[in-house]
This record gives sequence, structure tokens and C-alpha cells, in this order.
Amino acid sequence: MTLYKASLTAVIVIFSAAFMIMIVPPLLESGDVIGAFAAGFVNPYASGYALDVILCWFVLALWVIKEAREDGVRHGWIALLLGVVPGVAVGFALYLLIRQPRLKPAA
Repeated sequence: MTLYKASLTAVIVIFSAAFMIMIVPPLLESGDVIGAFAAGFVNPYASGYALDVILCWFVLALWVIKEAREDGVRHGWIALLLGVVPGVAVGFALYLLIRQPRLKPAA
């Protein structure tokens, strides 16, 4: 495994673990998924970060769709799903791993 792939895998594991530790317990306790989403917009600073994450997911979705159609990259939908839960960091890192075998070698 290359350093690049190992680093992307580390991001996936670290973020997923942090999500499980920080988000899942209070979400299970409250059961309020909408409230959990809305909590990202509690002040202007959190709102800015939350909006950035949401729009990054849309950028990732456009990229996945484009490469699926033009380059035949398959299974990007998995990255989009994981970009919602646990988060875009996981979805983006996973997509980079998914598309890696489809890249053409440099001339």
C-alpha cells in the first residue's frame, strides 16, 4: 500500500471513529436526526462550516457523476452515501481510492 492510499485510509478510519464517538451517542440518546442536523447551524460560524460541508458534498456528487459518465468510474455512489453519513471527509477519501485504478498512467 502506498503512502497516499494509507493516508486516505487513515482519514476514513479516524473520521469514522470520531463520528462514532462524538455524534452517535447523543444522537441515539435524543433520537432527533433533524435536530442533530440543525445543530450545525447554531451560530454564524457553525453555519459557515456546515454550509461548506454541504456544498463540498454537492461538488463531490458532480465529480462522481461526471467521471462515471465520461471515464467509467464505477461505485462512486458508495462514496456519495458515505459522504452523508459519516461525512464528506470519508466520502471524498473513499472516492479517491475508488477512482485510483481508473487513472491513466502518465506518459
